[in-house]
Amino acid sequence: MAVSPCLSANDQKKHWWVSNRKLVEKYVKDARCLMATQEQSEMASALNLLDAALALSPRFEIALELKARCLLYLRRFKDVADMLRDYIPSIKISSDDSASLSSDNSSQPLSRERVNLLPPPNSQDPSFKCFSVSDLKKKVMSGLSKNCDKEGQWRYLVLGQACCQLGLMEDAMVLLQTGKRLASAAFRRESICRSDDSFSLPITITTSDISSAATTPPSTPPRNPTSLSEFQNISQLLSHIKFLLRRRTAAIAALDAGLYSEAIRHFSKIVDGRRLAPQGFLAECYMHRASAYKASGRIAESISDCNKTLALDPTCIQALDTRASLLETIRCLPDCLHDLEHLKLLYNSILRDRKLPGPVWKRHNVRYREIPGKLCALTTKIQQLKQRVASGETANVDYYALIGLRRGCSRSELERAHLLLCLRHKPDKATNFIDCCEFADERDVDSVKDRTKMSALLLYRLLQKGYSSVMSTIMDEEAAEKRRNKATVQVPETLNSSSKLDPESTLAYSVNSSNASDCDGRVNPSENETTSSTNAFQGVFCRDLAAVGNLLSQVGFNRPLPMKYEALSC
Repeated sequence: MAVSPCLSANDQKKHWWVSNRKLVEKYVKDARCLMATQEQSEMASALNLLDAALALSPRFEIALELKARCLLYLRRFKDVADMLRDYIPSIKISSDDSASLSSDNSSQPLSRERVNLLPPPNSQDPSFKCFSVSDLKKKVMSGLSKNCDKEGQWRYLVLGQACCQLGLMEDAMVLLQTGKRLASAAFRRESICRSDDSFSLPITITTSDISSAATTPPSTPPRNPTSLSEFQNISQLLSHIKFLLRRRTAAIAALDAGLYSEAIRHFSKIVDGRRLAPQGFLAECYMHRASAYKASGRIAESISDCNKTLALDPTCIQALDTRASLLETIRCLPDCLHDLEHLKLLYNSILRDRKLPGPVWKRHNVRYREIPGKLCALTTKIQQLKQRVASGETANVDYYALIGLRRGCSRSELERAHLLLCLRHKPDKATNFIDCCEFADERDVDSVKDRTKMSALLLYRLLQKGYSSVMSTIMDEEAAEKRRNKATVQVPETLNSSSKLDPESTLAYSVNSSNASDCDGRVNPSENETTSSTNAFQGVFCRDLAAVGNLLSQVGFNRPLPMKYEALSC
């Protein structure tokens, strides 16, 4: 804005400040009017105005609140978390833990709960007081610090809803509880009379309330909500968060206790629930259920859950590692090598960027200082697997373990197991779990579907190949059994025909039987020995042959008997 040259320096400075302040107020006023329409295009225009206002006054509280609520309505939850990441409890605790760890390493190992902030020895400041770090953290997290009124409770409410959509359930629960506690305190302070039940609800933004739109699709803008409806929505969201956390805690406890079927049941209730669950939270639950499936020996289901985890979160280190170990278990070495190479690239990118993948508030199951050791072990393992592939172990896949059958199973068992696996892991139905997922960014849906279809198709082809291999083995065993049964049936027929052609053997058998009947109750010990010796043979034919031979030898029949040696094999 042009300034008259006749004005003094103080007048110019004052005029510049007043003009900027008026311009910021104008931007904020226009942004409020645009946000009151509850339309996507108007919200985007309001966001541009608020960015311009914050460029002139970066700490203007009303502009910050409007921008956060506008981002929340536009479902840009990652931008909300980046904007207010200093208020996320897990980031505060991790930073405090790292600071305490460094201080403990440099000095004597004291407990962080008992460390006091002491003044320097020469300090004469009487206002400096000793206090506990843990007490300070509790005060900050419970909203009892003195500057909470100046900051406002909107930070806790807006950031809590954003953290819920990003899968940070514990942080969302703490933030929403703190925001409700601060709001209740504000109601009590602004009440007209303590004996009355009427309270003047503090409405920072009188024209619109954008936070309730976080739980509704963008295509259906909410009606004119009030602060009371906002608090009702937050209460419902908080109860849903607590419900999910209770179920996940029960499932993890069952998994740690070795009750794998119970853990699978709890995780299945979470991922197949009627109400949508956040993307990050579902990825974590699928990963835990994959571990339960792996521990119970259900390899195909475990690989499927690892595929879903990687579709929702492509940088999940634990899912890549678990799927590679499962493929190595069934000796599917090429696919195992592919996953290990992908994991190696991920480790190299982490070391190059000097941070774990994703934003600072994203949770990981590994720490940065563990990556170099894991990379060295992974490189050695990749070299060993390449040597095994070069030696020709690629064709020795354990399809029985993949399908979940014992060796020597029947055809009906194989068909039943194959039918169940096909119904569960059919590529056409692989993307059904996306309907139960609430994405932080709607632009990720197409990429998640593509990754899911590709991994499901590879698993389905592996199952079909396993079915063909096991079925061919079963058919070979059935053919061999038929040949053995046929050979067993042909041997008695041959011996019967040979006995009909030799009448002397028949005569000897009849004479010997008559002599045995003339004996009045006396038993020959040789006959007992013969009877006991015949019990060692298995099969009717073998016993008859031994009895005939013994009787012929008793009557002095010395002619050779024509017989086949195949009869003795039974």
